[in-house]
Amino acid sequence: MTLIPETFDMAVTFDHPEFDDHEQVLFCADKKNGLKAIIAVHNTNLGPAIGGCRMWPYDSSLEALTDALRLSRGMTYKNALAGLAHGGGKSVIIADPHKDKSPQLIEAFARHVKCLAETYITAEDVGITAQDAEHMAQIAPNISGTSNRGLGDPSPYTALGTYHGIKAAAAHQFGTSDLKGLRISIQGLGNVGFRLAKHLHEEGAILIVSDVHKPNLDKAINAFDATMCAPDQAHEVECDIFAPCALGAGLNTRTIPQIKAKIVAGAANNQLLSAKHDAALKEAGILYAPDYVTNAGGVIAVAMAENTPQTRQEATDKSVAIGETLRQIFQKAEATNQPTGLIADQMAQDIFAR
Repeated sequence: MTLIPETFDMAVTFDHPEFDDHEQVLFCADKKNGLKAIIAVHNTNLGPAIGGCRMWPYDSSLEALTDALRLSRGMTYKNALAGLAHGGGKSVIIADPHKDKSPQLIEAFARHVKCLAETYITAEDVGITAQDAEHMAQIAPNISGTSNRGLGDPSPYTALGTYHGIKAAAAHQFGTSDLKGLRISIQGLGNVGFRLAKHLHEEGAILIVSDVHKPNLDKAINAFDATMCAPDQAHEVECDIFAPCALGAGLNTRTIPQIKAKIVAGAANNQLLSAKHDAALKEAGILYAPDYVTNAGGVIAVAMAENTPQTRQEATDKSVAIGETLRQIFQKAEATNQPTGLIADQMAQDIFAR
């Protein structure tokens, strides 16, 4: 879905509706290897920016730019509330990971990332695997989530934190964190979504799953005795909790009135199309777990400099603690009658704006 007109002038990036005083926006290209990518560094007040790399077949370069700007800003807020000494950044590669990915393209991107060694650290994200990160790390020292830096694949920590975020939301909305018997619709079954489904299934939740990649869908249906629905219908099925774990902007003027769940809590980044949809969820009586708080487990793992039993335990503890951070957000939002996303933003700004 293209969020801004195709006629948008790339020369006026400063006037882009998602530009938020970003410190750097780099357009990276390598015609020989088919690379077209954008790296956005939003804020480094707390330290070098950190945020993963996404590979996706965007409909246009404008859509990719919008995603990079939104995602990088979200990382600044995420890292602040996760208690990390890092600012926010993000990178996107315009390509289909199932058709266009090649070692040469990955290497070309890594050479661009290397130029930002002092200001930006990246790792895997949608369309980029742990193996891709290992490959890039051979060229660029500022690649994390690898055997030499970070804790390797960060998706288990993202899933763990999201699971505890869902439990915190259930405790606030339903009066209990017990998920047994609750119907949960999971939209997206990538590395994080599948692991989240495993956590939820083990607790006894009834799962409805959707994904654009059929092998992921078949695997989840068989493993978790789940039912399926189309990805574009995942938000409107009869369920207690809707867990977006795919791409962002899915919570918007069209979809919010269709949501039957009482909680939206998932691992996808930038779930709200715009800030006004935070308030729209509140008005609809839906408890929203701000995405950048809920899915922070991955960046917590990526930020670890070493892979030791101590750092693994620290990352686990911090991921579990996401539930407590959300509990505070929910309570403050209820006490002030404000949307949960607004409260989370205010808490994050108090940290990184100092």
